[in-house]
Parts: sequence; structure tokens; C-alpha cells
Amino acid sequence: MPSQDTLGPVAPAAASAPLPTRKLGRTDMEITRVGFGAWAIGGPDWAVGWGAQDDRESVAAIRHAVARGINWIDTAAVYGLGHSEEVVREALKPIPVSERPYVFTKCGQVWDPQEPRKLAARVGAPASLRRECEASLKRLGVERIDLYQMHWPAADGTPLEAYWQTLLDLKREGKVRAVGLSNHDAAQLAVAERLGHVDTLQPPFSLIRRDVAAAELPWCHGAGTGVIVYSPMQSGLLTGRFTAARAGALPADDWRSRHAEFTGEKLTRNLALADALMPIAGRHGTTVASVAIAWTLSWTGVTAAIVGARTPAQVDGWRDAATLVLTEQDLAEIAAALAATGAGTGPRAPA
Repeated sequence: MPSQDTLGPVAPAAASAPLPTRKLGRTDMEITRVGFGAWAIGGPDWAVGWGAQDDRESVAAIRHAVARGINWIDTAAVYGLGHSEEVVREALKPIPVSERPYVFTKCGQVWDPQEPRKLAARVGAPASLRRECEASLKRLGVERIDLYQMHWPAADGTPLEAYWQTLLDLKREGKVRAVGLSNHDAAQLAVAERLGHVDTLQPPFSLIRRDVAAAELPWCHGAGTGVIVYSPMQSGLLTGRFTAARAGALPADDWRSRHAEFTGEKLTRNLALADALMPIAGRHGTTVASVAIAWTLSWTGVTAAIVGARTPAQVDGWRDAATLVLTEQDLAEIAAALAATGAGTGPRAPA
């Protein structure tokens, strides 16, 4: 994997027409309905890596996404143990400040540099969060983070009220523009809201992981909290290009090789579901990936979806989701496919 100082110039992609945007909760940010997810581009050398990545391709993918109208990037300090944030900074260097996308990142996961493949500790201590914020500002090369999110509920004994107040304080101090929670449930959101408004929630949401549709999405809709869902293609399973053979060939440093959704009966059900999306994609002249993402965007309360890419071609494979509107017939067919395959859990169709 090339180091940051050996990347060299990467030509920007040709510009595309603007994409429609939606207001992110009560914030002053209007974001496109899909954003660039920077998890995979962190590289392989940590506990939840996606295997080896090419930094030049990653930089090219980000610049291509921005040129094609996508106006926000979601990353996290822990992705590649800081490396993803560094790649994002490199990608944004040649883009004029006035034309740069919003940059969202996360805190609350602290790793041990001596054991990079050990899972990061979920830390909520205020002093730790402040150190993490300063480190992310430096790695990203920005003066203010547009959205700062607590990645997971703390597991170090820090009460939710303490870590949420720290994020509210960082917002008040101007270090960050907006603050949110990731992977928190409706009860936790309610606790945080009593201290100060939760600008955003980032939950997992896809045709396979549908559980947040029952409680968290309605809560956010009622509270005016923006929702940016992650893994809408279920980490590649719903691209229409994933196969059982590919799942079996995943390298050991790709976390998916160890995940239940990528093996056995669950994998069979998931691939059958992806196949069922093909006729819908054909009717719309788009990809299975775009249909899967557009399904998440059809739910009340969902503002936008985070979608990963490691090459410019992958961006082009799902950009249609930013404008694709599924019909009632489409949604009914998808609900029927969920019932027939038995894939995933949670509500099967938006009200």
C-alpha cells in the first residue's frame, strides 16, 4: 500500500451535473442522498480491515465522487487507525475550499499502536474524546469537522450523558459544526436529546439489516434528527456482483471472511435476495446496487446513505441511487422477495 508521501498527482474526474440534496436534520447542511463511505480505504492493517487497498485508487475514487456531484464524505478515526482520514485529506488537497465536500468523522474508539489488529476500545472519557478530536482535525487537515459522531456507546464506564455533553461542548466551541451518534438505540437517543439536540444518527440499515426501521427511524423523524445509514449494500452482498465463490475467496485480512452473513445458509439467502432485485434494476436501467440503496432511502426518516467505493468505477455503479425513486410496485416486489428468501430481519417495507 503506497504511503501518503508517494502518491503523486491524481487527475480529478470531469464534473457532473449537481445532484439533488436534502437538509440534514436541523443543521444548515444540505447533503446529497448518497455520500462517500471511507471505511474500506483505511487499508488492511487493523482489526476490521477490508484487505489491501491502493491509496492512489482510493484518492481517485473520492475525487471522482466529488466531481460527480457527491457532496459529503464519511470516515472515522479508527478506519485504518487514522489512515482513512489521511487519505481523505490527500484527496481533498487540490479541490478549492469553496468546492470541497462536507467531511464527517467519528470518535470514541481508541487503539493500541502496539497491537493494531486488536479491536479498539470503546472509550467515552471526555479528555480522550478531546484528544481524538484534535488528532482528527490534524489528520484531515481541516479547521472544523462538519459532523462529529460518537462511533459506539462507550464501554469504559463513561455515562452517555458525559460523552454526549463533551460533543455538545466541542460544537459550542466551534471545533465541530454538528454532532451525532452512531450505533445508538432509541432509548439512548432520548437520553442524549434531553441534554442537547442530537443532530444525526448513523445506524446500520439495509435490506438485510432492517431492525432500525422499527424504533430508531421513527424516533429520529419525530425529533428532527437527520439519519445517514451505513452499509446499505450490506458490505457488497447486495451489489448484484457478489458470489459464493467470491465469499469463499475473501482473504483473512478482510473482516467479511469471518462474518456470518458471508457464509452458509445466510449467504445463500442473501445472494438469492440480490438476484431478486435484478428485474427491478432492469426496469429502471440501473444496477442492483442502486436499487438496494434506493430502498433504504425510501423510508421516512432516512436523509441519506453512506456508500463505500475503492475505485471510480465503483462510484459509478451506485451513483444512480441519488436520484432513483422506487415505485409502489418495486417496493411490493422487494417485500415479497424478503419473505420468499427469508433474508435478514426487521420490517420489510416502508409504510
